[in-house]
Amino acid sequence: TVILIERKLIDEINDRVHVAGGDHTGIIINKDTQSAQKSASKAAALSLEFRVFLVSANTGKHSQESRTLRFWFRDWLTNDEKQAHIAQDFFKELVSPQDFPRDYVGFIKKIMKLLQHGYPEIQSIEIELRILEETSAPPSRPLSLEESQFESPPLTQEKVLELIEQAYPNPISPEDLAKDYGWNEQDVLLVIQSLQERNLIKLMEYNAYTRIHHEDKEIKVVKQMPTIASNKQPTIAIITAQYCEKLAVDAMLENKETFVRYTTVGESNVYTLGNIGAHRIVSTKLPSVGSNREAMTATGNTTTRLLGTFQKVDYVFIVGVAGGVPHYTDYKKHVRLGDVVISYVDKQRALMNSSKEKPYVYVYKSGEDVKTYFPINDSLQQIAESLQANMELKRPWEAYLNDAQQVLAQKTESNFSRPDAKSDKLFMNIGNNEVIEVAHPIAADELNGVSRLRLHLGPIGSGRDLVRSDELRTQFARKFGLLATDVEMSSVLDSIIGNCRESFILVKGISDYKDGMSTRKWLNYASLSAAAVVKSVICGMDAPTNV
Repeated sequence: TVILIERKLIDEINDRVHVAGGDHTGIIINKDTQSAQKSASKAAALSLEFRVFLVSANTGKHSQESRTLRFWFRDWLTNDEKQAHIAQDFFKELVSPQDFPRDYVGFIKKIMKLLQHGYPEIQSIEIELRILEETSAPPSRPLSLEESQFESPPLTQEKVLELIEQAYPNPISPEDLAKDYGWNEQDVLLVIQSLQERNLIKLMEYNAYTRIHHEDKEIKVVKQMPTIASNKQPTIAIITAQYCEKLAVDAMLENKETFVRYTTVGESNVYTLGNIGAHRIVSTKLPSVGSNREAMTATGNTTTRLLGTFQKVDYVFIVGVAGGVPHYTDYKKHVRLGDVVISYVDKQRALMNSSKEKPYVYVYKSGEDVKTYFPINDSLQQIAESLQANMELKRPWEAYLNDAQQVLAQKTESNFSRPDAKSDKLFMNIGNNEVIEVAHPIAADELNGVSRLRLHLGPIGSGRDLVRSDELRTQFARKFGLLATDVEMSSVLDSIIGNCRESFILVKGISDYKDGMSTRKWLNYASLSAAAVVKSVICGMDAPTNV
């Protein structure tokens, strides 16, 4: 079924029409398809496809239907970016959870009313409806976050290993795991025993367990960090929050040496020293991150201790995963799974608000309070900008990524290869715990479906309430021009600034469309993508002079 809705002058209307009255005055239904081809004679400026899950009131059968919207704009609007922006605004209003139309008539009527009362830039819209599959059972769809987020997770080996990895380098006891997640302690012990038999975890003091690192034999356990010769002091620190992020970063280093300091009071620390090109690097992993006060204090303290221990560090990279902020109509601005977002000023916004607003690369929201962050020295951002500008010609991160994948495949049981593109599904909440699936915008030259890692430069943000609500996160991202949202890093940034480090940058691989942590499928690959881009930035830096 194809329906064309377009603006026409009154004298272009023939007599084969139905003229609406009352609330719908100004809407005319033309039964003759031939005369409605004016816009369709030239190719649409852009199109957007989404899929809805339908239930027939008569038969009770479930089906998935594809709905494609094709947009034509007025002749005076030729700017591609503005066209994409208007189409995205139109689509978001059409499917907004407040009044998403639940039937065909309501859907077509809402498109007509939106065009009648706004969006003067749009000349016409063509709607194509196609049934994709019909089944007796509902098609699979993800739980909305509200349904799945706050239930107690099932007790599995994967979940317990994930929690032990999150706590690393802090050991964690079965008693604490049982208490925190409402599990039976004896059941937790059985799972821990299985993980020990698989040689993935080991017992430490005080009945606590920690992850066995794949380079465990080379790791030095120390009471305190040994003194490092001046010419071997690191000048760059890389901070990660997840175990897979630390593995990914360390896979980029040469001549590695890892030290772990276990403590029973306060936080344990892990430091890996190594080289990237001419630069000495130290990488660390924060203990569990989160929005509770305890976790935020711990991450801030770990950062402060890192910068106190390695005082020649001038540059700080915060590296790992985040949730992408999708753009439904503009391929260039659409952040997909496996892409990398680098914290950067939103240049368009800076030009528009030049006097009113301080520039920022990171935004943190706590309740009504909003805090922004910006490095005094933005030399790392400048290197990132030049990498992005030359992205079509030079892609140094691809070689680093491939090399690291081969090394990690031999040494770890984790899979760091790129997941199937079909698993990158984009869903949009339409209220009542229901979702629609939205097709990714694609570039005209990329219709073969092969997606490559793209670099995006723009602000990143986080906030205590954002993970609970798709709507709040969308509003926050739009208000501040964010390209990604992550698990809270504000206490780390506070520590970096408090310790007078003038140059910092966040480099985040995209693993979902929330905060990077809602699903594990893309976690490893996204971590490695970010680490490969970090290596590309570091290789673009001048050799250190303060060592």
